[in-house]
Amino acid sequence: MKRICLNLVFLFSLCHFNLVAQNPDRHFEGVSIADDQLMIKTSDGFYQISYLSPAIVETEFIPTGQITQSQSHAVQLKEKYTDFELTKTEDNILISSDGIRIRIQKAPFQITYLYDNKILFSEKMGFQQKEESFQLDFNLTESEILMGGGARALGMNRRGHRLELYNRAHYAYETKSELMNFAMPIAISSKLYMLHFDNPSTGYLDFDSTFDNTLAFEARSGAKKYQVIAGESWEEILESYTALTGRQKMPPRWALGNFASRFGYHSQEETIETVSKFREENIPVDAVILDLYWFGKTVQGTMGNLTFDKDSFPQPKKMIKKLRKKDVETILITEPFILTTSQRWDEAVREDILAKDSLDKAATYDFYFGNTGLIDVFKPEAKQWFLGIYDDLKSKGVTGWWGDLGEPEVHPDEVVHHQAKAHEVHNIYGHQWAKIISESYRENYPKERPFILMRAGYSGSQKYGMIPWSGDVNRTWGGLEPQPEIALQMSLQGLAYMHSDLGGFAGDLEDDDLYVRWLQYGVFQPIYRPHAQEDVASEPVFRSEKAKNLSRQAIELRYELIPYNYQLAFENQEKGMPLMRPLFFEEPQNAELYHVSETYLWGHDFLVSPVLRPHLKSKQVYFPKTSNWIDYYTGEIYKAGDTNEIELHASYIPTFVRSGSFILKSPLVQSTKDYVFNNLQVEFYADAEVDHSQRSYYNDNGSLQDAHAKKAFEKLHFNFQRLSETSFKIEIKHEEGKKFKSHLKQLNFKIKNIDFQPEEVQVNGAAVNFDYEAASKQLSIKMLSIQKSNILFQIK
Repeated sequence: MKRICLNLVFLFSLCHFNLVAQNPDRHFEGVSIADDQLMIKTSDGFYQISYLSPAIVETEFIPTGQITQSQSHAVQLKEKYTDFELTKTEDNILISSDGIRIRIQKAPFQITYLYDNKILFSEKMGFQQKEESFQLDFNLTESEILMGGGARALGMNRRGHRLELYNRAHYAYETKSELMNFAMPIAISSKLYMLHFDNPSTGYLDFDSTFDNTLAFEARSGAKKYQVIAGESWEEILESYTALTGRQKMPPRWALGNFASRFGYHSQEETIETVSKFREENIPVDAVILDLYWFGKTVQGTMGNLTFDKDSFPQPKKMIKKLRKKDVETILITEPFILTTSQRWDEAVREDILAKDSLDKAATYDFYFGNTGLIDVFKPEAKQWFLGIYDDLKSKGVTGWWGDLGEPEVHPDEVVHHQAKAHEVHNIYGHQWAKIISESYRENYPKERPFILMRAGYSGSQKYGMIPWSGDVNRTWGGLEPQPEIALQMSLQGLAYMHSDLGGFAGDLEDDDLYVRWLQYGVFQPIYRPHAQEDVASEPVFRSEKAKNLSRQAIELRYELIPYNYQLAFENQEKGMPLMRPLFFEEPQNAELYHVSETYLWGHDFLVSPVLRPHLKSKQVYFPKTSNWIDYYTGEIYKAGDTNEIELHASYIPTFVRSGSFILKSPLVQSTKDYVFNNLQVEFYADAEVDHSQRSYYNDNGSLQDAHAKKAFEKLHFNFQRLSETSFKIEIKHEEGKKFKSHLKQLNFKIKNIDFQPEEVQVNGAAVNFDYEAASKQLSIKMLSIQKSNILFQIK
């Protein structure tokens, strides 16, 4: 009886919606269930509908005379979820589960998706065949906000745009860019759902550009398939989406440090001198990136050599070893183009590793760098050849890879790939390239995590460890302004390590204020990597004294936050939670927040508002209703739900901490190689309105793949509970995996915003010494010994 009542309520609720724009030419003919899939027969084909989880539904339309296209480059979740119920009525077919529900109206035919008894969307005309493409379209509500479509600079709300799905670089872009390196077939709605179109073909994603409440996906060929993801919160939706398309394994810990990079270092000597300059200036650095001069003296004519230039880099193995002694990793740029003038052209033709022309010969064409062929990364022989190059370079000590121009930058439509046409694989070229490297590491280097920096990718590229960046942005305030938007949008689409060339890339940057503000923003973006054309230095060690000193402060904060940032990487690996999070994560029903990108969350507990425009003395910051927020630098408290004018300071950007949070910080180190999970500082941000809170911090050796699954880790758990207005307790638990030996022996505590004079502090029942500063309302406990798995201290 309960199940029947639920169905009746479901039916009743649907009657009150005015469903519009139904397809009059598609007629319902029957329904069946086969292999845990719902099969809907229509007059022009059939629908194949599967639950992959209660929150994920996959729908494919298969026109008459065609077959299902089961291959997916994005989706890894294959097992079907079978706990759903089919109900038939005279007019409808109803499919119910604990999450998404589906209604199939027989006449006129229409499919509608619901969550929590509320309509998400419905198919409009559904599948339509065009002359050279096909289209799937859907009904939108008037007020919903749309995000997604990959990396663009269009504002957070992208509704009203027709987005081309064709990965392409945009050199020197600023505040607006309609097409960039990551054109992803994903629509995200403020109504708390996502639509992923499971087809990498070039085409278009139309976010209601004709203003008739229509969302449309258009592709030249491929599957007519999409997945619907819904949830009660954005955390749930991202967890489901990354379960569907794969989660990103943690990068090596050094990847969260500072990089020395430019276009480019011309010699072995210049590379070592640059790294030495960082050490002399006491500016932390963990890696150096070699741009294309490592394999040739000139920009043009040498691409594809893929071996160290003997004149400029005569002893690469010795150079890399010397850098390693300075605790600095070496990353090399590689490109997928083999020029006909390169040292490897004859080898590439002989080994048959290049994409072909219509005559089945190596396709060649001209672009900026010269006359070229393109490595066919989809061909098994090319994969093995490319891996041979990487293995040889790795044997010299290289530990990171930069895959550039992987859109591919120039990719004529007539080029033929292994079992595919150019338009079918263009958008997954970088995706496949990252997959080759990632799978090689999993098979051959299990004790080492890969670093794979890529300029182009596709939905699901995160599962191959891809570290994306936002392309060749201009070195102007206009270039800085859209960077939080781009990173936040990509985080919503699974690629949580999207970041910018700090300081910008294209042109000359003489403006120290802009340079510093960009590097200050970088503290709270996933990867800290200044990089630019070489005429004006990208590295802080070569900037003015003022810029250098301010940049040093920013980089030092980045290193102090290693434990916090490492925990964010762990949360991304385990649950798909992005490092950068939009404010609407806090208030999903607040429509205004879906337009905001210049204030955002860094993890769960930092609220950051970077300075993105010149000559500002102050800026407005909105503080989400979920917490009070405490100024990281001044200790001032800002009330939940308030908007305040915040005074700006040259030495930092507005940064706030959620009340009730535990922030774990490291003593300053010059490289993550010197980092030890010991003698850390715990900062607890007390608030009279917070009665309890919990936080956890993860640690491992920083390099082992799957360390958590292999039990080679440790965790610190903090639990705060208020006992009265003037007393509270904090419990600390230390968890140690069976395969891990911890170095943790002691912690230092700072408890902020205590507005009463403590009488006593007890640790496991024994009184301990403490300091209390009334002016700053801060209590300090130094050298708290962690000799037991559980520590309890009370303050009263």
